[in-house]
Amino acid sequence: MLWDMAALSEKKSVIEAVTFDLWETLLFEEDGSDSERTAVRCSSLAQTLNEFGLKVTVIEAEVALRKAVSSLVEVWEKNRDVSLLDQIQLFLRYVPKGKLFVKREWFDKLSIAYVKPLFEVPPYLNSDAHELLEWLKDQRKHVGMICNTGLTPGVELRKFLSEVGIAEYFDMMLFSNEVGIRKPDRRIFRLAAQTLMIDPTKIVHIGDNLRIDVWGAKTAGFKAIHLSGNAGRDKIADSDPTSLVSVSRNLGVSGLKQLEPDRTIMSLSMVKEAIRGL
Repeated sequence: MLWDMAALSEKKSVIEAVTFDLWETLLFEEDGSDSERTAVRCSSLAQTLNEFGLKVTVIEAEVALRKAVSSLVEVWEKNRDVSLLDQIQLFLRYVPKGKLFVKREWFDKLSIAYVKPLFEVPPYLNSDAHELLEWLKDQRKHVGMICNTGLTPGVELRKFLSEVGIAEYFDMMLFSNEVGIRKPDRRIFRLAAQTLMIDPTKIVHIGDNLRIDVWGAKTAGFKAIHLSGNAGRDKIADSDPTSLVSVSRNLGVSGLKQLEPDRTIMSLSMVKEAIRGL
């Protein structure tokens, strides 16, 4: 009888893998982080260009970055993404005379300047992340990440996640700038399932955005857990509808029906119970 109960319990557990959103799910923000990173990025880019002999002020770099982001938003709105090199080239298009004078061999240093804000103004790890990821591994669940990268590329996010000690838990990480697809496009979720080699119906995705994370996951055949609440959000950026944070939340989701999550939680500490109930 005991064996039958154990077998029944094992049969009921259909979740074989868990995928996570990154920003405001595993990584949290301090108020003002968005504007501080923009300031660091513009200052670093201007300084680097000046080292190359191309006289660019911080204000000119800010204007160029703003125009570049506007162009990127048009791409992101279609649930597509571009590489770090393409982002830098786009920025240089709007720098005075940058298009004429920047040499190919300068791009390594410009890349360093472009990604510097992640480490100068770092996010902080959700305090529930380590315990949850450890538990998932103990439960022999596969663990993945599906992340829209914005201005911070996947290669740097991997380094950062290694520094905060959670990269080792992941069997797979998908970053939009590397695969060219952004959530909520179901293709990036399906790619995650293919990479993990697990049927989408046996995967649950956890994220903070009802449309980008929940809608995208559900339309790809995943189950979805919505991390609700305002913990770890940059409230200053949230209050500014023109900030990259605010704009990004609504990209690629216009006209989409809202799909209900399978579970709603207020913190990652509630994930264990939520998964047990699926």
